[in-house]
Amino acid sequence: MKDHAALAEAFNKDEQRVDWHDETLWWVRQKRDRASHQIPDWEELREAASQIKHNVLSDLGNYLEQFEKQAIGNGITVHWAADAKEHNDIVHSILKRHGITQMVKSKSMLTEECHLNHFLEEQGINVVDSDLGELIVQLAKEPPSHIVLPCIHKKKEEIGDIFHEHLGSEKGESDPQILTETARVHLRNTFLTRRAALTGVNFAVAETGEFVVCTNEGNADMGAHLSDVHIASMGIEKLIPKRKHLSVFLRLLTRSATGQPITTYSSHFKRPRPGQEMHIILVDNGRSVQLGREDFRNSLKCIRCGACMNTCPVYRRSGGHSYHTAVAGPIGSILAPNLDMKQYADLPFASTLCGSCTNVCPVKIDIHDQLYKWRQVIVKEGYGDKKKAAAMQAMAYTLSSPKVYRIAGKAGRLVMKYAPFAVNNGLNPWYKQRDMPEPPKESFGEWYAKNRS
Repeated sequence: MKDHAALAEAFNKDEQRVDWHDETLWWVRQKRDRASHQIPDWEELREAASQIKHNVLSDLGNYLEQFEKQAIGNGITVHWAADAKEHNDIVHSILKRHGITQMVKSKSMLTEECHLNHFLEEQGINVVDSDLGELIVQLAKEPPSHIVLPCIHKKKEEIGDIFHEHLGSEKGESDPQILTETARVHLRNTFLTRRAALTGVNFAVAETGEFVVCTNEGNADMGAHLSDVHIASMGIEKLIPKRKHLSVFLRLLTRSATGQPITTYSSHFKRPRPGQEMHIILVDNGRSVQLGREDFRNSLKCIRCGACMNTCPVYRRSGGHSYHTAVAGPIGSILAPNLDMKQYADLPFASTLCGSCTNVCPVKIDIHDQLYKWRQVIVKEGYGDKKKAAAMQAMAYTLSSPKVYRIAGKAGRLVMKYAPFAVNNGLNPWYKQRDMPEPPKESFGEWYAKNRS
């Protein structure tokens, strides 16, 4: 498994794509800024959302029991899944019981986290992603690179090639309107023939036992309303206490994500229609462990808007696939080590700690602080890069001794002056993207000793 640095280096080989990826995401960030500045009480909304989520996390067990009771009363079948395997087994058991071998699915990052598509395909069940971006990466046999913009790493010409190969569009066609219509025709037949539909959950209301799914394409509604079986996959942190709290989050979510005032569709599901089955799967998969980590539990407030990705200078220039986890970017770099500290030990270091992610987070997660704290935990647990650990120990020794510091500084200046090739080479990661500076003639200490009078 390559780490973030190696995967980012591969992404950076296409400089034109990096520039385009960077500029596109920054454009989305600017749309977010304009949308938020139009709301006079924007900061009050962020604070309210953060406090509502804090309340939920402080009493999550009781809220989950309340939601379960109300949902069952509404006619929904509630399942509990401790981990990804149990979630996938539950979905498979529902489909198997009904003899269903084809399913349509709308966007759900939880199912990406659980690798549901791959699991169901191994069981002989065909899954079609109906979100346009998700469909594109599914046909390309790739995971999404962004939680809101799954195929942001793809250019329209590449999408045209994918649609020509899989959906029969004209070769060389790259007009977004025509490509979208091609997908619409393909998906319409899918919606009409699939007896089961799976959706994600953006928000679930403990007070009423209902859940809300937000989309811009209406694909979740098409799948759910035309199917005989509706399955909703939900992380246990998606709860809010009361229906009146929805207004706070719906005002924040899409403005933070894409700069829109609200999603085109904010669909409420409370009970199955006559003759339909509705199931909701409440999934833990490490969330209760994260809840028990005092320094990191705030990450469970996340409403998956993607704002931290759109603003992050590292994500914008390294691409989502460099994070080798379902949720990329700054928030993913906090969530992933909780699942597997060893496998994702590199991700908290994929950050400048500039704090831009924290500044735009609609629920005020202290993202950059948590990234810094994860670095400390990872090093203490022995999962840090051994070369970096040795270098830091050498640096600590050097900086703790004035004599050693002066000798090292003088040696460094001499090397850079008379043997620059020892520093300016491909083995020095710093040199790969920039030139080393011209060595100073003297240190600040030497200059100060001569000029302090």
